[in-house]
Amino acid sequence: MKKMIQTIAYRILYALCYAVSMIPMSLLYVIASCAFFFTYYIFGYRKTVVIQNMARSFPDKRYAEIHCMVKKFYSCFADYFAEITKSISTPAVVLEKKIIFENLELVNRHVRAGRNVIACLGHCGNWEMLNFMPYKLPHDMYAIYKPLRSGVMNRLMIKLRSRFGMQLIPDMSVVRHMLNKKSTPGVYLFLADQCPRIQDVKYKFELLNQESYIFSGMEKLARISGSAVIYLHITKLSKGNYNITCVPVCSDAASTNEGEITKIYVDLLTENVKEEPYGWLWTHKRWKR
Repeated sequence: MKKMIQTIAYRILYALCYAVSMIPMSLLYVIASCAFFFTYYIFGYRKTVVIQNMARSFPDKRYAEIHCMVKKFYSCFADYFAEITKSISTPAVVLEKKIIFENLELVNRHVRAGRNVIACLGHCGNWEMLNFMPYKLPHDMYAIYKPLRSGVMNRLMIKLRSRFGMQLIPDMSVVRHMLNKKSTPGVYLFLADQCPRIQDVKYKFELLNQESYIFSGMEKLARISGSAVIYLHITKLSKGNYNITCVPVCSDAASTNEGEITKIYVDLLTENVKEEPYGWLWTHKRWKR
């Protein structure tokens, strides 16, 4: 009975999301502007956290500059939700004009050579648009995620993110999956810029002028599997239009020293954030410990 209720709830929720995605993009942006007004001016959702994170990350900037970046962050964040909602029903030919990928040949070269590719990135720009990436690549593509507690929401998230062929793997299953797929190399997406539960001093680096613990799992898996590693640099070209560049990190992680890949990742992430300070996920309590 419980499973049937969850299935019905999931179908209703998905139908509702799809119906909302049919609203013209111009109107969705208007709704996003209203959401920005309430989130920023009325409720002030995690506003203190965002201000503190930005102020500490950019100590050379004055309060007025920080305030301007904070406001722009909330505005862009609201727009991201509108764009994600619209992408539920947007045809691939339309998304192809809005999302430009550069240097995909780097990925193709490694996979054709029989090597897995670990694509690491941060919560920069509208990272959810990477769900469109499998449409551009002739290889199996996987996104590592942490399952949600709600079975209905977890099922909905998988449905929305897998529209163009992205396959989602729970974070606790990725090692077993990769070992079972040795003969079929693919591309694995890792968002590795949140604060890890387990803090390893060997993976402690300076990120945005602050000492930060970084997830070690991405590098350790890359080294064990001898994968190639790339960084996906996301920038916003204009409203609803993004550029995603594949930046080489290493061609064989097994030949690198411990911490080397993570250090490069941190440097590339820092560069990405500094290029568009308003585009990163500042609401996350990255430096809470």
